[in-house]
Amino acid sequence: MSKLSSRRRYLAAHLPFLPAERRIASGTAPPDAPFAVTENQRGALRIVALSSAAARLGLSPGMALADARARVPELAAFPHDPAADRALLLWLVEACERYTPTVAAAGDTTLALDLTGCLDAEGIARDLAVRLARRGLQARLAHAATPDAALALARFGVDDAANLPVAALGLGDEAHLALARAGLRTIGDLAARPRAPLAARFGRELPLRLARLLEEEDRRITPHRPPPAVWAEQRFAEPMATTSPLLEVIERLALDLEGQLARRGAGGRRFDAALFRTDGHIARLSVACGRPLRDPPAIRALFAERLESLADPLDPGLGYDMVRLAAPLVEPLDAEQPDLAGEDAAKADLAPLLDRLRVRFGVNSVSRFRPRDEHLPEHAAARAPPEAGPFAWPSPEPGEPPLRPLFLYDPPQRVTVIAEVPDGPPRRFGWRGRQHRVVRHEGPERIAYPWWKHPDGHGPTRDYYRVEDDAGQRFWLFRHGLYSENGNPQWYVHGLFA
Repeated sequence: MSKLSSRRRYLAAHLPFLPAERRIASGTAPPDAPFAVTENQRGALRIVALSSAAARLGLSPGMALADARARVPELAAFPHDPAADRALLLWLVEACERYTPTVAAAGDTTLALDLTGCLDAEGIARDLAVRLARRGLQARLAHAATPDAALALARFGVDDAANLPVAALGLGDEAHLALARAGLRTIGDLAARPRAPLAARFGRELPLRLARLLEEEDRRITPHRPPPAVWAEQRFAEPMATTSPLLEVIERLALDLEGQLARRGAGGRRFDAALFRTDGHIARLSVACGRPLRDPPAIRALFAERLESLADPLDPGLGYDMVRLAAPLVEPLDAEQPDLAGEDAAKADLAPLLDRLRVRFGVNSVSRFRPRDEHLPEHAAARAPPEAGPFAWPSPEPGEPPLRPLFLYDPPQRVTVIAEVPDGPPRRFGWRGRQHRVVRHEGPERIAYPWWKHPDGHGPTRDYYRVEDDAGQRFWLFRHGLYSENGNPQWYVHGLFA
């Protein structure tokens, strides 16, 4: 087989001393003295990682701490903290998004970047090495046409895949020992042999992994953060030391996104801005839209609201050297046409206002109400996101007053009622220390209790009345139960009409 003819390019960065260097950076371990990072394995302390000073003394991970101290009595030991090491590695993964959106962690101490399409892959490798060194991290970097080859070259510190040991296949100690006994110690040795006998002897996984190391098959990498559908970025020759020009930068990037989205016939439902600081820190801002959007001034306005609502203002530190704007969520958006009178149909659209309110107060702070098929009025509506509506609500005949008030009391408020007949309409009622004389009434609207929700199969009947008192106020009252049901029904006010 020949190597891949595609122009794909991957960069791997292996950090062999990451756990030890993290401790040195945090001040919990000496920078120059040899030390080990250990964990308890089967009742014995074993070395998980070493400092570079300890590695130069001939120690290696996997050794028992007692054996290591027999060689180096002054060896210090610190407990392994895999969660902190993983957090640092993921922080580095996100920091590497300045080079490419397709970056991932590979194992516990290695990064993999897809640099396909990057014009200066060698320059990226040099810049990454410098930035890692500034943080006190030693790294071995390697390029290849497949991620497996790049990762193996970086981990084993060789320049040619043929010189890799068979351990680079990752098949397990037993398989590696069997290969060595057969005289196959390097990938070059395996490459010279027919694949079919190797698969028959060592399993079908060996030829597959061998092809990946020899750059014959590309399995790609799964990025830590899914690449956005549409994105644009701007780099600065001099770091942006303040956030004053940030909105102008975002609007320029939104103009680039507008062209990309227009070609797709789409708009963004969410926009993410990433501000890359020179020290590796990334500030992220996100705004959501109730409907697809690609208008640069509107996108700028949403980010202006987001910046004003930040509890902690952005800290540029030594400055931002890159800003990326992405639309990770897009939906179809057709071009809108004014009506025949030249009026813009979207003139009275509430979507821009709702978007700004949600950006300022939170995504869940703005809702619509949607009707529900429920008998009881207090359950006849539910919250829905703004983009879900508007909904068709039951309405009276034209010219008729509303059948139910817009707002209801939760729970309904108790009133005392005087009626002419037991199951008749109210003539007078007392509420909040005041007596109301009823001069007009409509009803009743009888609502039977939903029997399928009651353990006994029945419940009190409600008779609702729309009443008006002598002062012109209109109320929505109901009697909870009939005299024939419980002999002493109670009255409640459930809402007020405007």
